[in-house]
Amino acid sequence: MAVKVHALCNLLQKVTHFRSISTTSNLLRFNQPLSGNEMPRAGGIASMMRLPVQQSTDDLDVCFVGVPLDIGVSNRSGTRFGPRQTRTESALIRAVNVSTGAAPFESLQVADVGDVWLNLYNLPKAVNDIADGFSKLMANGCKTLAIGGDHTMTYPILKAVAKKYGPVGLVHVDAHTDTQDTMLGEKIAHGTPFRRAVEDGCLDCQRVVQIGLRGSGYGHDDYDWGIQQGFRVVPATECWHKSLSPLMEEVCHQMGDGPVYISFDIDAIDPGFCPGTGMMVLQK
Repeated sequence: MAVKVHALCNLLQKVTHFRSISTTSNLLRFNQPLSGNEMPRAGGIASMMRLPVQQSTDDLDVCFVGVPLDIGVSNRSGTRFGPRQTRTESALIRAVNVSTGAAPFESLQVADVGDVWLNLYNLPKAVNDIADGFSKLMANGCKTLAIGGDHTMTYPILKAVAKKYGPVGLVHVDAHTDTQDTMLGEKIAHGTPFRRAVEDGCLDCQRVVQIGLRGSGYGHDDYDWGIQQGFRVVPATECWHKSLSPLMEEVCHQMGDGPVYISFDIDAIDPGFCPGTGMMVLQK
């Protein structure tokens, strides 16, 4: 089963039941994941990171939302179960990243808002459903962390993001460019989201970077379309056997101060370690 986890940056976990901070006007209390000391990790409701579940993004800074979609994939289906399984596995994640010091629950109000509704029998309709659902979730400024779901989902999410923020930068980690024009004659599929996003004006193409591209392709020019639009392309071969810190500094400089969307496709990881993907890339 492939799992696409979009907008991942140092996912969160728990300190104690609540942590409080003082402001000049009031005391804010932030949601905390349920501790393994309060409930064994094999128990409890399987929300993302065992956070509280709510039906809307009211009063939230960030929300987790599932996108159970796999009707856009060309090889192995099953990603519709990705959000559910990711939630189950996330019960093991604790509150603080000891290595980096990241402790997001000390300053952000986060909850799991369930899955976006979509039509599993009609892909164009599902795309519209996802875009509408994310527009509602983001209306109050809440940032969404989307769990998929095949990569078709990125196109409607970007439509919703651009509707609110205008064209955005993109950090895309993947084995594939996902910039094909059509797949089996169809414009909407898991291999086409970023071409559609460019055509719809969702992306600031000078602030797009694709990292980790590798494997066999249809031709020597597979990366050319994106480069012609202004994308920076960083093949996997340029990432091996070196620290990625300099690259990340360059990416941060490229993104600047504007809004950025992050998309991480699980097939960016070697299938020897993450075989559960719809499109395994076996060749390095």
